[in-house]
Amino acid sequence: MESIGVVVNPIAGMGGRVGLKGTDGNVEEARRRGAKPRAPDRAREALRSLHRRAPDITVLTAAGVMGERAARDAGYEPEVVYDPADATSESPAGEPERVDDPTTAETTATDTRGAVRALLERDVDLVFFVGGDGTAVDVAEVLEADGSETPMLGVPAGVKIYSSVFGVTPADAGRIAAEFDRVENREVNDIDEDAYREGTVRTELKAIVPVPVAPDVQSGKQVSSGSVDSLAAGFAREVEPGRTYVFGPGSTVGAIEEELGIDPSPLGVDVWRARAGDDGTDGDDSRSRRGELLARDAAETGILEVLTDPVTIVVSPIGGQGFVFGRGNHQISPQVIRRADEITVVASGEKLDDIDSLRVDTDDEEVNESLRGWVQVRIGRFTTRLVNVV
Repeated sequence: MESIGVVVNPIAGMGGRVGLKGTDGNVEEARRRGAKPRAPDRAREALRSLHRRAPDITVLTAAGVMGERAARDAGYEPEVVYDPADATSESPAGEPERVDDPTTAETTATDTRGAVRALLERDVDLVFFVGGDGTAVDVAEVLEADGSETPMLGVPAGVKIYSSVFGVTPADAGRIAAEFDRVENREVNDIDEDAYREGTVRTELKAIVPVPVAPDVQSGKQVSSGSVDSLAAGFAREVEPGRTYVFGPGSTVGAIEEELGIDPSPLGVDVWRARAGDDGTDGDDSRSRRGELLARDAAETGILEVLTDPVTIVVSPIGGQGFVFGRGNHQISPQVIRRADEITVVASGEKLDDIDSLRVDTDDEEVNESLRGWVQVRIGRFTTRLVNVV
């Protein structure tokens, strides 16, 4: 590979930690809630991984935070082939306003598509993009409209990642970009974010595109429908009086919450404290009195505000991918994870059958490393299965 085209969606993933479950159409609300950009940092991590292996490759990119800054920070001298300022506003002096500040960047899907078109005109060998499923759709649509066979590879930075065109981590994506020698067709999927915020997952196949072949390109999301009633009942009987529980998203964790008398937010994060002195043997009629719901569908700040020790985080891996942190539950941030003295992973046996290992991607390598290793995943009322977190 001689050249690579880099496109960064600087607002991708901003809605995660503030509980928006996505950023499409919600940038201003995310900023109002104090969201911070994560895509530029992940772009730098990926490009530094690439630079360590391919320092002499030609990098073509878009101006400012759409790729240029991250490429320079990684050690490259990129060639800028697209500037969003040329297509948007001008300063009072008549000069284009460079999109250079990730906290105020106003780039759009139109800019992503424009940058990809400019890269294809220069015959790059790979379109290397940073974003989520929405960004992947934008890139794929341009490739298909152009009739291009140029492969694409994503650096995961969005709130939800349902497409199978991303490296597992930014560093993995950089390594794959440097070392791949063949491609295969993969799916680009997206969901209806408005429905997602209401607790409904509606996925749609958007494109089939060529993607570098490597073990660390993640699979598409799969949904397991196995019964988790016994798992939920077993967990609920063992809640510790006075302990605070942070319940992640998903139907498996939601079943546990329902067993405890909680009305769960299916795709959000809830915080609940078991009543002090509860022995876990109350009947069904008294379930709602077994504890107190401290926060429902909470953002990172809301979770931190109500945490009191001891703390247990309860999460379930994404089917087919195996992520327990870093996909769809950014509200459970590294700071939240550090507050927990216990992390419980739950899943149906059927879901685990399709997962070779569990994965984490929290934006904090120290936290990631602390989470790695073999863990007992609860799969039933009394049963567990040993699975490696890599």
